[in-house]
Amino acid sequence: MTNRPLRVFLCHSSNDKPAVRELYQKLRAEPWIQPWLDEEELYPGQDWNMEIEKAVEAADAIIVCLSKGSITKEGYVQRELRIVLDYADYKPEGTLYLMPVRLEECEPPRRLRPWQYADYFEGNRERGLQRLLVSLKRRAESLGLNLLATVSDKNTRSFEELFNQAVRILQDEGLVSHSVLQKRLKITFTIAARIIDMMEEKNIVFSKNGTSFHRVDQNIKSDVLHFEPINLRQSNDIQLTETLLHTKDKLTLSNGMEFMRIPAGKFIMGEGSEQHSQDIPYDYWMARYPLTNELYSTYAKGIKHPVDGWEKKKDHPVTYAKWTDAIAYCQWLNNLLKAELPTGLVLRLPTEAEWEKVARGTDGREYPWGNQFDENKCNTSEGGKGGTTPVGLYSPQGDSPYGCADMSGNVWEWTHSLFKPYPYKANDGREDEKTSGARVLRGGSFDDSGRYARCAYRYVYGLYSFYGSFGFRVVASLNLS
Repeated sequence: MTNRPLRVFLCHSSNDKPAVRELYQKLRAEPWIQPWLDEEELYPGQDWNMEIEKAVEAADAIIVCLSKGSITKEGYVQRELRIVLDYADYKPEGTLYLMPVRLEECEPPRRLRPWQYADYFEGNRERGLQRLLVSLKRRAESLGLNLLATVSDKNTRSFEELFNQAVRILQDEGLVSHSVLQKRLKITFTIAARIIDMMEEKNIVFSKNGTSFHRVDQNIKSDVLHFEPINLRQSNDIQLTETLLHTKDKLTLSNGMEFMRIPAGKFIMGEGSEQHSQDIPYDYWMARYPLTNELYSTYAKGIKHPVDGWEKKKDHPVTYAKWTDAIAYCQWLNNLLKAELPTGLVLRLPTEAEWEKVARGTDGREYPWGNQFDENKCNTSEGGKGGTTPVGLYSPQGDSPYGCADMSGNVWEWTHSLFKPYPYKANDGREDEKTSGARVLRGGSFDDSGRYARCAYRYVYGLYSFYGSFGFRVVASLNLS
């Protein structure tokens, strides 16, 4: 292991200085990153071209910041970007870690299109930064950098102390955010994210938009502070460099997908005469939301996106998806992100049993929120929406016991399972991907009434069927083959 920070070069246009300067400061706040920005590193009298070339060659990762203005600016293309792209031409294929970052909606230049871009849009920069940090951490690990060795002694405060201070801020102001905690506590984004995750675990905050977190109760109970002190430099459980935000009950991958942990154990499956106790003897992680049009678009670059005009509905669930489409997407995603998963798990479609346990918990409830249907907690025909809605629109009021949204309504979700009689048996051939036959969908949709959105309701269609109400979500679980 090499004890040095990750060197990151920021390539940009002068017109984008404010946003790039903000990004530079946030990267610099991470003790394991050494960002390079011209206005911070260049001094009077230095040869601009020579210093830029040296910085590009020394960089472990290059972030190319893009905007409508920068792409059309002649000087920009002729200077920093040209140096970067010329450098890319003589580097061995696969050795250059280049990350195009869009600061606003724009089409990346042709020569940058081989690299997957990230978005760092105003109003949603916390999420964009999170994804960048995950990608940079993966780069650092691939280079064998010892990130923990870069942590400063100033961060030896216990996690308990930082958490307690954050709770006091929440109590005083009624809400917190990553940026507020970073500024007030003088900590990195990573530590702030871990604190907010623990606040969510303890059910003392909830999020309306993913960036600000509001206090649940007027008076926070004192018992939320009762846990063993944790030293940030010594703990193996909470590391300053853990940017995957892999907490006890939540996992966020570098593409922004959130997964909730589902513990092993028995639950009540089915309804009526088919109801039975079902055991799932392993922990697994279910996607918090159905797969969105935007996430599917990264896979569908070489093919036609199944949803016309999806760009106007990026946060809606993808539809017109066949079972075979869902299987292919999961295989592609698993190959792309398998290094980020807990050991032994793969990304795939959930089995019927895995899906139902997430939706209803262990008490056999009819809907994710309880036994009474409520049109204000899901998107079904009773609500009159007439189409899909953004994922999470009915969260948290419509969430399942494990924190997953849209388990009732919005779109039918393909499961991995063939339709076979109960009781459910994972080893009776129903989970064989190569076997032809109708597959099970779950959850109901905007086009169906609430009776079809019951957690135990089974819908069946052929694996090549596709409709405007058919979608899917992903699970990180054991390999079924």
